[in-house]
Amino acid sequence: MSTPTLPAARRSRKKPAPAPTGADRIPRPSQGWYRDPVTGAKLRRVTTILSKGMPKEALVFWAGNITAETALANLPYLVSSSLQPAARTEAYDWLRRAHTRKKEARAEVGTAVHDVIEAHVLGQPIPEALLNSPEIQPYIDAFLRFVAEWQVTFEASEMVVGNETQGYAGTLDYLLRSPLIAAAIGAPADAVIVGDTKTGGELDVKGVYPEAGIQMSAYRHAEVGWLRDGTRVPLPAMHTTGVVLHLRPEGYRLYPVACGPEVYAAFLHIKEVADFQTTSAKNVIGEALSLPTPERTAA
Repeated sequence: MSTPTLPAARRSRKKPAPAPTGADRIPRPSQGWYRDPVTGAKLRRVTTILSKGMPKEALVFWAGNITAETALANLPYLVSSSLQPAARTEAYDWLRRAHTRKKEARAEVGTAVHDVIEAHVLGQPIPEALLNSPEIQPYIDAFLRFVAEWQVTFEASEMVVGNETQGYAGTLDYLLRSPLIAAAIGAPADAVIVGDTKTGGELDVKGVYPEAGIQMSAYRHAEVGWLRDGTRVPLPAMHTTGVVLHLRPEGYRLYPVACGPEVYAAFLHIKEVADFQTTSAKNVIGEALSLPTPERTAA
């Protein structure tokens, strides 16, 4: 008996996924990549490129200092714990994660501050939980003072941007215009300026590092951006100098940051190093060689 042939529509077991619409068209970060849900293109995450391709010696010393400070502040606990094997292991794990706990605490503050800035840029009310936070309120005051004093208007905030030619993407903090900043950096009064916010370090110690310029140069040289409704748009021309707002509870400082062609060339070099680290590096060292036997030598 012959088997009846099913119509083509019934033979298909899996329906094709619907085309993304609206905000679902915006690439999202995942495991070091941004994937364009419309084209399927994978774009390397800028922060991943920097973490893989650019050494951060300052972080090594910072982690060592935090560990030393934590140890000296908790000597009785560490001494007593060292006398008991179980307690010793627990104290060791607690101490070696001191810098991680500090980093996570700072990251929470940084995320909250970025949420405040994003709400302000979008003209939305600042979340009440942040307004009522004694820890965050000084940052809010300093940020609003920066906006008023420098006559800042924002063009975009937390915008996903990408460069498909070079294969990378990231989320920039904001694009702004300010006649006062433009005059200070030698730009046209209506220039679009890429900006970033840092909340670490201390205000009287320069808490902004060259990596900021490398990262901002990548964003400045992005080809496209995605609006919040998912619309893909070309990016405006940006000035070769950006700004980093170093925001602290006691106030703020504003730093000019070079992010022109020379700095971008350095970013592309770092990207090559990062690509090597994640691909070719695993094949550089082969298996250990075996000493040839006499038979093989004679042959």
